[in-house]
Amino acid sequence: MRAGEDGKTVTVVHVMRHGEVENPEGILYGRLPGYHLSELGRRMADRVAEHLEGRDITRVVASPLERAQETAAPVAKAHGLDVGVDDRLIEAGNVFQGKTFGVGDGALRRPENWRHLRNPFRPSWGEPYIDQVVRMRGAMESAKDAARGHEAVVVSHQLPIWTLRSYVERRRLWHDPRRRQCTLASLTSFTFLGDRIVSVGYSEPAIDLVPEHLRGGPRRNTGGSGAVGA
Repeated sequence: MRAGEDGKTVTVVHVMRHGEVENPEGILYGRLPGYHLSELGRRMADRVAEHLEGRDITRVVASPLERAQETAAPVAKAHGLDVGVDDRLIEAGNVFQGKTFGVGDGALRRPENWRHLRNPFRPSWGEPYIDQVVRMRGAMESAKDAARGHEAVVVSHQLPIWTLRSYVERRRLWHDPRRRQCTLASLTSFTFLGDRIVSVGYSEPAIDLVPEHLRGGPRRNTGGSGAVGA
């Protein structure tokens, strides 16, 4: 067990986004069952497992959706662990789930759907940002408590991860989705001193496997961390 200078325990929770999903129809799959990792997505999951192989990981937990469970499996196997399930890590709810999403060829071409876009600050088309923060923070705290003094990996989805990070780093929760720094199979790592978050790191162990058009965020990082006051 590691301890900080003040005698409090240091724990790290790596919040991982799942790998690429097999979705040839381009459906906004959201919380729908039956969407699994593609072959490339499985390679991404294996790459992250290799990256974390030497880390002191004692807890692995994932969203109940198949793509998250399949992403977590190689990490858990590398550390002799089972994959736990935490429903709080699930994808954000979205009224466009099950549809193709676009202006010219998807749900946005239908006027009856435009009412869902009236309030981007909540947002009106899906689960409120603050609700995502509450459940994601709860899941992260549970993982931290289970792995206290060690490290945990929790696998979730892009929007809930980015919303959690934005809250911890004291940014506004509404945002341009194109600006999210949460690429496929990335790790957003929260370091706790006792029960207080002292830094947030971001890394992309499988970035060379991610197609260029799927690489999110204005600036990519392969590592590093920043101190926070949360």
